[in-house]
Formats: sequence, C-alpha cells, structure tokens
Amino acid sequence: MRKRVKKPFSQTRIAKERIERLFDLAKDELKNHPERSKKYVELARKIGKRYNVRFTKGQKRNFCKRCNQLLMPNKTSQVRIDSKKKLIIIKCMDCGYIYRYPYERRK
Repeated sequence: MRKRVKKPFSQTRIAKERIERLFDLAKDELKNHPERSKKYVELARKIGKRYNVRFTKGQKRNFCKRCNQLLMPNKTSQVRIDSKKKLIIIKCMDCGYIYRYPYERRK
C-alpha cells in the first residue's frame, strides 16, 4: 500500500479559496442556471475530498449532500423550526431529503 502524503499548506490554502469561490458562484447562478449551480457545488466537494479540506459549518449546511443542490430558503429548500424538540428542519425540494439540526436559544 502507498503511504498518504500530506499536501503542502499552500495547496490546501488555494483549495479553500477555490471552494469558497465556487460556493459564491453557485449562489449567483442559482436563479438563472440551477444545473450550473449544482455543478459548482459538486466541484467544490471534489476539491475538498482531493485536498482533504474541511468545509465550514455554514458551507456544510448550505448544500444537500444527496443531490448537491444549494439550499436557499423558499427557493430550493423548506425551513421549519420545531420548538418542542429544539430542531431546525431543512427539507431539500429537489430530492426530498430532510436535515435536522439542533439549536439552543440564546439567553
């Protein structure tokens, strides 16, 4: 088996910049070209996997892991709040997958 070689810092930094740029492009293209937006998210995920770069919490919650659709409230996703279970429920309108994220109220 081949040993895994850690990528140089400059490569991971460039990968993070490209991922961020692709997410910005995906947001811009969502209205006019939704398929192009999906492709940008897919490319960002591939770059993240290749260079072993973690997405930020906001980036992770911004796209559907099943169909690579950018999740924008009332456009491509439905957002509800379950106050009894303290959950934010996000449903992808493209594939129907449901995400549940816990939350706590600020005091």
